Amino acid sequence: MAISAMYPGTFDPITLGHEDLVRRAARLFDTVVVAIARDTGSKQPMFSFDERLAMAEDALAEYENVEVRGYSGLTVEYARTHGYQAIVRGLRAVSDFEYEFQLANMNRALTEEVETVFLTPTDKYTYISSTLVREVASLGGDVSGFVSPKVKHALDGVTNSS
Repeated sequence: MAISAMYPGTFDPITLGHEDLVRRAARLFDTVVVAIARDTGSKQPMFSFDERLAMAEDALAEYENVEVRGYSGLTVEYARTHGYQAIVRGLRAVSDFEYEFQLANMNRALTEEVETVFLTPTDKYTYISSTLVREVASLGGDVSGFVSPKVKHALDGVTNSS
């Protein structure tokens, strides 16, 4: 039986930390769908939905069992209706745990068909977040150690125009 997982997020932008989790999830699951959320709630993304999709597709092109898709609505409902058995979530620090634990329990209450699997990043990526990358880039800092070259170029284009 093939086991598919969904790795959801806004990926605004996708970072090397995200790529690290995708690489490791791709070893555990037959298929990993990196699902880019169209609905960002209260977040105001720096990049459009289409830009976030394109950056993720470019960054993850080398992984044969990884697909990038966009989605709307409840994550767990999208996972259930598309037959994904697991939702992959990253835990960078203890501070992530409480929110992710609540989210996993809410998802389980909504459907027992989908499990949540937590992965921790490689040590060198534990402090990287899209929020910090955007902030460093907006202040003129070098983010080349945190994102792929194409994402860095996209960040340079946005931050230099503001």
